[in-house]
Amino acid sequence: MNEQIRISPVRLIGADGEQIGIVPIEEAQRAARERDLDLVEVAPAARPPVVKVMDYGKYRFEQAKAARAAKKKQHVIHLKEVKYRPGISDHDFEFKTRHARKFLEDGNKVKLTMMFRGRQITHPELGQEVLNRAFEELQDVGKIETHPKLEGRNMTMVLAPK
Repeated sequence: MNEQIRISPVRLIGADGEQIGIVPIEEAQRAARERDLDLVEVAPAARPPVVKVMDYGKYRFEQAKAARAAKKKQHVIHLKEVKYRPGISDHDFEFKTRHARKFLEDGNKVKLTMMFRGRQITHPELGQEVLNRAFEELQDVGKIETHPKLEGRNMTMVLAPK
């Protein structure tokens, strides 16, 4: 930027974007000073290097503004968790499955967790049936990302939005 540019000659681009041509560095710096703007090196690897006359502060502000706008538009996928038990009642099952459906419709992944307590672990097929039933209810809005697997006293299954 400005006096930090040492290589001469340079390819100069004016403030309005038109190419002025290949000029000595002193002439490019003088052209920038006359307009009360900065001389910024935009392509240092090119031969000769490309410099542009611009308001560097305004340029940095526009870059930051564009980055903020891009960040605002992006959607982060979160992993939401819904916990079930093997002997879950119908109403509780429907209530939790409705929440899982809303999470999937919002574009988030859902981790369905079957928690076993005590001797319930001796019948993992009961938990498997509940998870399969939940998937049947949700298969119109989600697809299986990770099939049910038993890890310790919990059986987990991950669904992703369609």
